[in-house]
Amino acid sequence: MAAELNPRILLEAALREARAGLAEGGIPIGAAIFDRKGRLLGAGHNRRVQEGDPSAHGETDAFRRAGRQRSYRDMILVTTLAPCWYCSGLIRQFGFRTVVVGESRTFEGGIAWLRSLGVEVIDLDSEECATLLGEFVGAHPEIWAEDIGQ
Repeated sequence: MAAELNPRILLEAALREARAGLAEGGIPIGAAIFDRKGRLLGAGHNRRVQEGDPSAHGETDAFRRAGRQRSYRDMILVTTLAPCWYCSGLIRQFGFRTVVVGESRTFEGGIAWLRSLGVEVIDLDSEECATLLGEFVGAHPEIWAEDIGQ
């Protein structure tokens, strides 16, 4: 990632989305996509509960909202939680080379696999991200267990 881009500042966009998802009664996982200049292209949050759609993960929501791009190789995907296998596949399929992860304590997802493919994964180990999701999982283990928390 370019030295002038601070991953913790980029994470703020994903955190705003995670908080919005929680306020809607959903799972607090947010994501955002930036170009290499730090311009926000799209942001979204997990909408599985709100829309009854098991594919409406935070990363996919941000991806859809970023719209069609000629290439994703120079885009930066930022997510509050390590991407699951489904979202890791999206990262691989579309050639993202940089992923910023808020935390991977709650779920490690496909981080090791992405790194093995040469994707730069920056894990910020954010206490705020871990607390936000951890409190949700503690209060709603049945919702968490529907998907990646099995």
